[in-house]
Amino acid sequence: MGRNTRKRRTPLATKIVAGAAALAVGGGGLVWANFYASAHEDHGGHNRTRSAGAQVATIDCPDVGQKIRDVPDRARGEVDGELATMDSQITDAYQRLATTRRAQAGDSQFVQNSILGPLKDRRKAIIDRIQLEINRAGGRADDNLDELAGCQGRPADQQQAGGGQNGGDQDDGQNDDGQNGDGQNQDDNGNGVAGPVADDFIDINDVQPNSRNSRNGLAADGDGGSTGTFTTDCGVNENNLFNSDNLIAAPGVDNGAHHTHDYVGNQDNDAFSSDEDLANADTSCQNQADKSTYYWPVLRLQDGTQEFDANDQGGGAEGNIGKILKPAQAELKFVGSQQGDVVAMPKFLRIITGDAKSFTNGDANANTSWSCSGFEDRQVTDKYPLCPQGSQVLRTTNFQSCWDGQNIDSANHRDHMAFVQEDGSCPEGFQAVPQLQVRLAYDIPTPTVENGQVQNPYAVDSFPEQLHKPITDHNDFINVMDEDLMNEVVDCINRGEDCQ
Repeated sequence: MGRNTRKRRTPLATKIVAGAAALAVGGGGLVWANFYASAHEDHGGHNRTRSAGAQVATIDCPDVGQKIRDVPDRARGEVDGELATMDSQITDAYQRLATTRRAQAGDSQFVQNSILGPLKDRRKAIIDRIQLEINRAGGRADDNLDELAGCQGRPADQQQAGGGQNGGDQDDGQNDDGQNGDGQNQDDNGNGVAGPVADDFIDINDVQPNSRNSRNGLAADGDGGSTGTFTTDCGVNENNLFNSDNLIAAPGVDNGAHHTHDYVGNQDNDAFSSDEDLANADTSCQNQADKSTYYWPVLRLQDGTQEFDANDQGGGAEGNIGKILKPAQAELKFVGSQQGDVVAMPKFLRIITGDAKSFTNGDANANTSWSCSGFEDRQVTDKYPLCPQGSQVLRTTNFQSCWDGQNIDSANHRDHMAFVQEDGSCPEGFQAVPQLQVRLAYDIPTPTVENGQVQNPYAVDSFPEQLHKPITDHNDFINVMDEDLMNEVVDCINRGEDCQ
């Protein structure tokens, strides 16, 4: 694959995280550990007390990247690199959290003193550098960014009844027979990785029709305006193009995503690809004029399969383990606007939709809709669906389709784009472009949920501290259609035709 001349940046914390592979259970993964590990104090029976310090499930840090606005173009590369280093610091801190459960059980202040305090100091140093880089390039950095340096420990979710498999025993050398003193346990489903847990799944029959719980991702197409469609067929990653980079959010940084992406379309897609590299690359799309890049985090079946990245950063070394599941079908469709014509997307326009950190950031940018074939009127954002036999798992994303008319990217990679409003119109100052709708269909054996445990779950790859929650799913797009093809897409949609 092509490279440009940018220097490869691999943050120190990212290198440290690779050591987590030594904690592998079945060949990969950060150990989930027993978040409610007891101090094993026996008061005349089997009553055990739980240390408050042992109840921290993950690390919740303010997302500095989402708060940055005025970044001059010549400073963006450095700022993105600093933000990627900050992500690696969180990953490093999470690894320490997951491997010190015994110390946490004996000291209620261990997490604060040994993990969160030092993390705050390291984040403060990076924020200072970001402010300096912005101001040096002629921008005006927000003086209040320092307030985002501190992180907090986040308790585990509602605990599920124990089922006899306890990854926590791997960590502290103590055996609770799969349970705590009160019979509850947040475990690892026996595979040594932090999530998903039983509460992350829902029977599709229990999802209310027309009740999708996401404020984003409204379909732009409707009965009025520009009603045509343009479908591009780019396959399902038959070329096995995977990496844990993120060209949009962390350009020039190896393993900037900390999870593995599935790619279709452009075949020169990694953190070091320049716009020129993308324009000159091969494409998996049937229409060779579409060299756009479409990518999303892989789904995995946590069945013990040793994938190619079982011991690598972005893979098993950061808790992303099991068999990578390719979609059986990947539909990439562009649609119009309910309120009028659409205009052409600029070449190299970048769009991130969804939020890989929604578990800790909240659902403001959450977007992906999960469902099952035959149950398309039942959509959910924060649960994985349990589909009946013969039904496929569906993963659908409607991208932002309102463009500011000027920029192909923005400092936080979001402000140059907006979602349509409820009436299908764009916010003031934005204009409608073709809306990308991605629908992925998977053949996945339905996990079994029994006694509060889920067996052989499937899950989206995630940052380690995001615990593989379904709400963290996201999708990325860079437009690399040539001008003639983009004009064809626009004309087709505005004429109300269905084209491909």
